[in-house]
Amino acid sequence: MSALRIYVGWDSREPEAFDVCRASLERHSNATLHITPIIQDDLRERGLYHRDVDPLASTEFTYTRFLVPHLAGYEGWALFCDCDFLWTRDVAEIFAKADEKYAVMCVQHDYRPRETVKMDGQTQSVYPRKNWSSLMLLNCSHPATRKLNVETANTQSGAYLHRFQWVDDAEIGGLDPTWNWLEGWDSPDPERAPGAIHFTRGGPWFENWRHVDYADLWLAERDRLA
Repeated sequence: MSALRIYVGWDSREPEAFDVCRASLERHSNATLHITPIIQDDLRERGLYHRDVDPLASTEFTYTRFLVPHLAGYEGWALFCDCDFLWTRDVAEIFAKADEKYAVMCVQHDYRPRETVKMDGQTQSVYPRKNWSSLMLLNCSHPATRKLNVETANTQSGAYLHRFQWVDDAEIGGLDPTWNWLEGWDSPDPERAPGAIHFTRGGPWFENWRHVDYADLWLAERDRLA
């Protein structure tokens, strides 16, 4: 079996989040993983990204995530996730759900956060299909996914990209909510941790966010890296 291709957003304000995300992916998977950080500065140097800085973008990978099909050569399946994920189960379980009839598969939240600020003072925006793009299993050769090219990632609006306006609704597949469990929105399960915990409001790498659900699991994973 070839390596599973995983692309993880990287942000200079929270590099530790990426390190822990990658470590948890590797520790819980029996599959061979090829994990690539999506670093905006690198993409700019390669001429793949030239958007002006968007003051409403909460991370450095707000738009660069949509370059994944291009980076994957428009072949096979690839997974994108934000860096603020902690994995507790094998990511290969997601790839096992890949269905060729879909262009993209994701957890289809109806997420409407109540707070107005998240992370390190970033504005918390509310829009349809919020957080759908925070974890995407992309069928990179699908005609709809091929629309996510260099030009699209650099010129299309946030609404077009994050609300999945580039794909017909019938071509969006669903994943179990355990693979994108939203801290502060979803209720914790006392019996078993979610497969992928998403600290979307801010995580334990920020001093003020060490009280949140499953922070102890994130801190334990971080401590294993020491």
